Amino acid sequence: MALDVHMFEALNPSRFITFSFPNPCNSRSSLRIAVLDSPIRLTDSPSVAAMFVPPGLETDWIFSTESGHYHLLFDSPGISRLILVGDQEPVTGHDSLPIYNRQDSASTWSRLVVSLQPLLLALFPKSCFKNGIPEVPILSFVDNVIRRVVLERCIGSSVGEFLVENVEIERESFETREFRRRLRFKRMPNLIQTEIRLIPEDNLNLDGVEIQNIQFKPDTRVLVHPYLPPMVASLSLIASSIDKQIQTGHRPKALCVGVGGGALLSFLATHLDFEVMGVEMDVEVLRVAQQYFGLVENEFLHISIGDATEFLQYASKSVKKQKSESLGVHMSSLYDVIMFDLDSSDARNGMSSPPLEFVRRDVLLSARSVLSEHGILIVNVIPLDKFFFDTLVHEFRSIFDDLFQIDVDNGENFVVIASVCSIKSFPNVTKEEINSFSSRLRLFLPGAYMDSIKRI
Repeated sequence: MALDVHMFEALNPSRFITFSFPNPCNSRSSLRIAVLDSPIRLTDSPSVAAMFVPPGLETDWIFSTESGHYHLLFDSPGISRLILVGDQEPVTGHDSLPIYNRQDSASTWSRLVVSLQPLLLALFPKSCFKNGIPEVPILSFVDNVIRRVVLERCIGSSVGEFLVENVEIERESFETREFRRRLRFKRMPNLIQTEIRLIPEDNLNLDGVEIQNIQFKPDTRVLVHPYLPPMVASLSLIASSIDKQIQTGHRPKALCVGVGGGALLSFLATHLDFEVMGVEMDVEVLRVAQQYFGLVENEFLHISIGDATEFLQYASKSVKKQKSESLGVHMSSLYDVIMFDLDSSDARNGMSSPPLEFVRRDVLLSARSVLSEHGILIVNVIPLDKFFFDTLVHEFRSIFDDLFQIDVDNGENFVVIASVCSIKSFPNVTKEEINSFSSRLRLFLPGAYMDSIKRI
């Protein structure tokens, strides 16, 4: 079917169109053009921009899917229509796992910008020409990945398609190379679900060795995902309560809602001596966590497969039953901390966390009921907007006695901490408490995270 260029004369919220176009700089190849209109009507004077796909990333879900295009659009404030231009996706075998090496494409794209000017202008809404021919802003995609190899593509019953990849990232120092393993879902391709540090198994000179030829082992000693250290640092608010449990020979208990690759669970169980229960909806995600990310189930780390809201409701009913049948609730039934680390599954609404169903009053009440007397709920929050954040805080405040937050300082995440009881003072490590839980936290985490906790 022929493309009607007149369809681009007006914005059509959430319209997504792709088509092929001859490459004016290479007669033997074609370009893939993708056009997405914002779901939100921003102004009467729409702003349009174009972005060129970095060579080698044509098949990456960030650039080849509608959900990835949405994220790129939302990451470009004020843009009403975003045009993606890239080489037509190469035809590869079904089992082919792509390898990416960053290239300098500035000269190639600079030639294309001039040649494609008529096409790009034809994709502008008619209202953009009120004051003459508009300029075509060219946006750049910037990340810290210089090399990437996909290890496996998977399909989960709940999350759909996802992949595991090894990446090499930029470092300020060129003395050593830094490698990570990542888990990404197709439904939210721009969001890294899990990231861990990798250590080459053989202590060899890696100069000139391709990433796909290096054998790695996961390093679970360090949390590299930006918001995980602040989430763990939040435990300092209940450090004295945890100390009392440790002194009586009991491990503190954590419930992690959302497992992903399991980096948080492994860290809590291995380095902070927690007894950890994780709840994961998708059994295929759990398999990948165990195979690629070093997650090991044992007597102190357990995984429940199923819906997390149902898990919380069942746990809450069990606690209420214990209360009605005995003089009190068994401590083994309660958690010292519950951690929510889940994202929204719909890219069209923008990147957000947690999903709306996890801030429902009944879910939060269930969570509170299975927390211990000094327990806390820790939530990774990516707010869609100020209204989303304010609504979340209001709902939490109506159920919990105290609220705190940590700004992750990455322009995206906040950590919100809700406490069952009021916390009078913040922990402060003294010489007499050198073996305390707070001091242990500071061995693994920068003290700045603990120091940046503020009451809201």
